Amino acid sequence: MSQSLPERFEQKRVFLEKRAEIIAVLRSYFEQQGYVEVQTPVLQVCPTMDTHIHAFETELYDRELRPVEKLYLHTSPELDMKKLLVVGMERIYQICPAFRNAEVSRLHSPEFTMLEWYRIDSDYTYLMDEVDQILGLFDYGVCERLSVCDAFDRYAGIALEEHLNNRDSLASVADVRVIDTDQWDDIFHAIMAEKIEPNLKQTILYDYPISMAALSRPKVNDPRFAERFELYLDGVEIANAFSELTDVFEQRKRFDADMEMKEQLYGVRYPADEKFFEALDHGLPSCAGIALGLDRLVMILTGAKRIDDVLWKV
Repeated sequence: MSQSLPERFEQKRVFLEKRAEIIAVLRSYFEQQGYVEVQTPVLQVCPTMDTHIHAFETELYDRELRPVEKLYLHTSPELDMKKLLVVGMERIYQICPAFRNAEVSRLHSPEFTMLEWYRIDSDYTYLMDEVDQILGLFDYGVCERLSVCDAFDRYAGIALEEHLNNRDSLASVADVRVIDTDQWDDIFHAIMAEKIEPNLKQTILYDYPISMAALSRPKVNDPRFAERFELYLDGVEIANAFSELTDVFEQRKRFDADMEMKEQLYGVRYPADEKFFEALDHGLPSCAGIALGLDRLVMILTGAKRIDDVLWKV
């Protein structure tokens, strides 16, 4: 039975009040840990370096209302936050709107809220510990830490290392629907969605194939994989974290390859943020960063059914 309008409004009020309490707890945590809250520009020259993430675009006009530059709403504040690390800031965080041009669903809104933080002289294991600390503030225990390869073995019966970057090989053992146009990444994600993610109740899933981590540095002892992890709660991906790539030449190479693939798949490519590459060239310190979907976290903590239930809109 659907809720009446008064019931729906009352439930919305409860969700939003809880959301405000959660954000206050998070801000207090970061302040106690010595982080500085920052606010970077929403309009970007390059909205993302990810092949499969799509941005909203707009145009900058001159005095005569003639378009002079194409700009995008950022999909994440990542690039500008890394520039701040180059400037000399050591621990920073941001709670901000982010925008991704994708279908609306139970877990997706084109406008959402990102909690993103970075710390120098750290790697992704520091962030794993911080995730456990943050979840502890909301009465969660320590997360299970599970490698991607172990997850594929446990839940899909697949020895992923034997099928890295071999599309036909992975398809032959996938036990999911595969079509001729599917690439290796598509099959990987299909296995994740059907076989693995539903089992991840409170899990840090780490060490993704290097091809699936555009901004992450490779593992020192096994460069086939990246120092990347994702946080899952109740089968929902909540956060994505990296030991950040600091090599400007490797970053440029990956960006060019990812934009080439984006153009092939979607007929669009984004321009490079040259100021970001200049910052990398100047010297990005060893650091780690994480982007957490704040709305999804609030959903989990409040028991909301849809992301719209916890957004600041009625």
